[in-house]
Amino acid sequence: MAHDEPTSTYLDTRFSDPRAAAADWADAVTQLTRAELFWLSTVRPDGRPHVTPLLAVWWRGALYFCSGERERKVLNLAENREVVLTTGTNALNEGRDLVIEGEAVRETDDARLRELAGVWECKYGADWHFDVKDGAFTGAHGPALVFGVTPRTAFDFAKSPHGQTRWRFA
Repeated sequence: MAHDEPTSTYLDTRFSDPRAAAADWADAVTQLTRAELFWLSTVRPDGRPHVTPLLAVWWRGALYFCSGERERKVLNLAENREVVLTTGTNALNEGRDLVIEGEAVRETDDARLRELAGVWECKYGADWHFDVKDGAFTGAHGPALVFGVTPRTAFDFAKSPHGQTRWRFA
C-alpha cells in the first residue's frame, strides 16, 4: 500500500521566495509522525466539502485515521474515497504546513490493526487504547473503522522563507 520515497520533488518558484529550497521528504515524514492533530477533507454525496479535525498516525508510509462507522466522514468515503489530510501551524511566518492527497483505503487485517493500535497508544497515550475485533478498532464508544492514506501527491508550505514544494509518488 505505502510508498517510501517520492518519485519527484518540485519547488514551485511562483509561490516561493527566491531564497527558498525544495523541502526534504524526510523532514516531512518527521513532522507527519510527530503531529498530533490533522484535518481531513472529504466530499459529501451531494458534492459539498466536509472538513473535520482528527487524530492520525504515520506508519509504514501512510497516514491512518479512524472513525465510527456512522460518522459523516465514513459515509462520505462510501461514495468517494479521495481525501486530503493537512497538518501544520496556524502561524504566518514560522513553521510549515503539510498537505497529503490520496485515497482512503479501509484497513481490515486484524494483525495490522493490532500493530496500528499499538502505534496509536504509543503516540496518544492510554486514553487512546484500542482492542481489535472483526476488522476494526474497538473501544468504549464501539467499533471504529481504520483507513490508510498513502500519499499520491504531497505539498510542503514553508513559512520562512516562504516556499512551496510538491512531491509526487508512484
